[in-house]
Amino acid sequence: MLPVTFLKNISLALLAALTLTGCEDPEREAKIKWREEEVNAKEANIIQREAQIIKDKQILEGNRLDLLAKMKSVELEKKQVAEEHEKTKRLNREFEIKKLRGPIPSISADRVIVIDPASEDVLFEKNPDKRGAIASTTKLLTALLVVETGDLDQIITVEQSDTQCAPVRLGLKAGEKYSRRQLLTAVLVKSSNDIAQALASDNAGSVEAFVAKMNAKCAELGLKDSHYVNPHGLPSTTGDDPYSTARELSVIARACDKLPEIRKIVKLQSYKFVFPSGKVTDLANTNRVLKSASYCDGMKTGYTNAAGYCLVASGERNGKRRIVVILNDTEGGVWRDAQALLDWALKA
Repeated sequence: MLPVTFLKNISLALLAALTLTGCEDPEREAKIKWREEEVNAKEANIIQREAQIIKDKQILEGNRLDLLAKMKSVELEKKQVAEEHEKTKRLNREFEIKKLRGPIPSISADRVIVIDPASEDVLFEKNPDKRGAIASTTKLLTALLVVETGDLDQIITVEQSDTQCAPVRLGLKAGEKYSRRQLLTAVLVKSSNDIAQALASDNAGSVEAFVAKMNAKCAELGLKDSHYVNPHGLPSTTGDDPYSTARELSVIARACDKLPEIRKIVKLQSYKFVFPSGKVTDLANTNRVLKSASYCDGMKTGYTNAAGYCLVASGERNGKRRIVVILNDTEGGVWRDAQALLDWALKA
C-alpha cells in the first residue's frame, strides 16, 4: 500500500500540471478529483485503523496487566495455603510431641534453657536472657578455643603464674610439662582452675591475651550478653565480674558439642592424671548426671556464690540430641533439674 502522503503529493502534482498547461479537460479533472477523494478516503481509513490499533493495544496491555495481577494473586494464595499447611503440620507435630513428653518438670533453677543442637530449636526456657555469673561452665569456652587452635599433643611447660590460682587446684608446679590434651581432659573432668590458666597462657601467651580471644569469640558467635574476664569463671578481683546468660551459654555449648575432641572428653566419668613424677591421681567427673542417667554424655559443672550451682548437660537417645543449661540452682536441685529436663526433652 502506497503511503497517504505519497498519493496526495501525486494528486497535487497532477493538478498543478493541469493548471500550468491551462488546458481545460472536464473528464480528466473529474478523474483527478475522484483520485484525490479516494486518497483522502484511504487516508481517513488508515487513520481510523491506526486509532483502532492503538485502542486494541491499550486493551491488550490492560488485559496483560490484569492477567499478571491475577497470576500474582494466585501465587500469593498458593503461598498462603502452603504456609497454612505447614503451620497445621507444625501444630500437629507440637501437639504430638507434648503428648509424648508430658508436662514440663518443675525446676528450682533461676536461669534455664533446653535446646535441640541440630535444629537450634528452644524446647524450654526460664529467664534465658538474664545476665549473671556462670562459674566454671566458663571452661567450655576455654576448651573451645584450645581445641580450635589445634595440636593437642603439643607439650607445654607450666609457668609459676599458672599455679597461683585458688580455690580449686590440681597442684601443678612451675616447670612441669604436660600435653595440651592431658590438661584439656583434666580441666573438663575435674574443673581445676590452675589447669585453665596454664591452657590460657599457652594458647595466647598470657591470661589477659586469652581473655581477649574469649570475648572476640563471643562477638564472632553473635553473643551480646556475655563478658569474660578469666579462663575459669571465678569472680574478678578488680570488680569487673564476668557474666553471661543461659541462652548464650547454650550457643557456646552447641559449638563445643560439634567438636569430637570435646565430646570424647566430657563423657568420661573419670580420668587418671599422671604427674611428671609418676604420681597418678584419679579424677572423678564432677557431673553426677553422667552416673545417674545413661543417656547423659556431658558437659560441664560450675559453682560460685554468685552463680549458684550450675550444669551444662548434654544427652542423646533414639537419635535425638539435647543440651540443657542450668544456672543459679541449689546444690541438690541442679542434678535433679538437669536430669529431669534431659529426660523430658529426649522423649520426643
